[in-house]
Amino acid sequence: MARNERPQAHRLQRFHAQARGQAGMEPPQSEACIDCGWGRLIFSHTFDDPQQIVDALREEGPERRDIAFYVRDPHVLLAAAPQEIFLDPSHTYRLDISTYRASRRQPRGFFIRRLSTEADARAVNRIYGSRGMVQVRPDFFWSNRDSRALIYLVAEDETTGEIIGTVTGVDHPRAFSDPEQGSSLWCLAVDGQAKHPGIGEMLVRRLAEHFSARGRAYMDLSVLHDNANAIKLYEKLGFRRVPVFAVKRKNPINEKLFSRPLEDYDGLNPYARLIVDEAHRRGVHVEITDAEGGFFRLSHGGRSVHCRESLSELTSAVAMSICDDKAVTRRVVESAGLSVPEQIVASDDDEVLEAFLKKHERVVVKPARGEQGRGIAVGIDAVEDTKAAIANARTVCDRVLIEACFSGEDLRLVVIDFKLVAAAVRRPPHVIGDGRKKIRSLIVAQSRRRASATGGESTIPIDAETERCLAIAGYTLDSVPENGVEIMVRKTANLHTGGSIHDVTDIVHPRLVEAAIAAAKAIDIPVVGIDFMVKSPDRPDYVFIEANERPGLANHEPQPTAERFLDLLFPLSGARAAAMALGRA
Repeated sequence: MARNERPQAHRLQRFHAQARGQAGMEPPQSEACIDCGWGRLIFSHTFDDPQQIVDALREEGPERRDIAFYVRDPHVLLAAAPQEIFLDPSHTYRLDISTYRASRRQPRGFFIRRLSTEADARAVNRIYGSRGMVQVRPDFFWSNRDSRALIYLVAEDETTGEIIGTVTGVDHPRAFSDPEQGSSLWCLAVDGQAKHPGIGEMLVRRLAEHFSARGRAYMDLSVLHDNANAIKLYEKLGFRRVPVFAVKRKNPINEKLFSRPLEDYDGLNPYARLIVDEAHRRGVHVEITDAEGGFFRLSHGGRSVHCRESLSELTSAVAMSICDDKAVTRRVVESAGLSVPEQIVASDDDEVLEAFLKKHERVVVKPARGEQGRGIAVGIDAVEDTKAAIANARTVCDRVLIEACFSGEDLRLVVIDFKLVAAAVRRPPHVIGDGRKKIRSLIVAQSRRRASATGGESTIPIDAETERCLAIAGYTLDSVPENGVEIMVRKTANLHTGGSIHDVTDIVHPRLVEAAIAAAKAIDIPVVGIDFMVKSPDRPDYVFIEANERPGLANHEPQPTAERFLDLLFPLSGARAAAMALGRA
């Protein structure tokens, strides 16, 4: 041991000895477990016999994920039930609280607090669902809000009041009279739509400070071996990897952790992967035919359906061609009684352009064919800017449309089998100034966070449209906005150009639902994303914008979009069919 390491090692040894002495008031509980809502945390080192651990894991409830942690001899435990359990492919990291140093940096734009309301519990579940985590009954959170063993922290946006992050802590002495005075961190999750940097780091730090104040010796966590970003954060905060193992049951929730992955599975984008995962969970056979393009074939009960993400063979070529041409889509839904904005085809006739702009004051320019927001400019109020936008849109499609601009929010309604499954407001990308960085740097950082949260699907382009939007607000890419100033950097709200998505399914107005279903029926399309501009999602006013024949279902978690898609393709698959057979659906 190096000379400068000896004093530190001595302090650690003395600290742990004191901690063990403090905990000696009560003997440690044997066969200790704690219900965390998503499943039970089984403290394996409190069990005498591996078979007892296996028996405890067999008590796992449906749609839950129990974890046997601190497994001493994983090879012995696995040998006791090799067909039922598996070694979790995660690393354990430990923060020695005696050497942890709190950061002087304070959160900007958000704050950390204890979970305190049922609304908090619902918001945490929403974040869990969007991250593919096991959700918890809101009443469980609520009933345990004052628990001394479970600690729920949330991050709240100072401006909107929205919950944008969460973490759970387990106090081991409170849970099972741990003589080592340990603690652990679970379920760190940050809302993928959050604009603020450093939310995850601040949640971890606050939890560490909470346990430090209570004299805990260390804080452990388990992280998947390939979660490079999380591991980088933990190592930055002083966590070090320790030889501690976890074992879980082979169940549908854990399947991707223990089963051999499908060939080319890693090449799928999040939209295809969501559906493939749901199919795999139901026992529907999956064959990936072209991973890069998002193509796969699903087979079940003698039926086979080829899909490209949410576009399947059930969508006719006619319906797809209607959606492909925005002018045709507009005419079809207008005939069905929907409200549509006035529209013209862009030409070189300046008088027509000037007259249309004078009539509507602000316009939207978009290619007649295209997707993912490419070539779209919103809120243009000058002739020269309109001409420039037309030229840009023609790089996507030769025919360009000009529409009256309707002020409000961009609402996407996902309709499957002519029923509403999800509704979400799509908001344009913003950055928040810190008084130090240029807007260009802020955009790059925000774009990096959006890409990380969406599997690389969402980034903010830095182009002429971005510069135009900044100029409207009086900025350039080299401007340094003051701390806390929020700036819209693009007017389009598409996910692929950096927009964020906020679920409003529970509050969407029935009139909007009726209009979306009417549009789907007019096009005669079984799966579609209908886009409206609305004053507010809970008000009936709207204008139709477009229909997307291949909506990104992964953008609407925790709503059951993939489940309803599989219900459409294979009605006799999954839990819903079983419930129907028993008369419970």
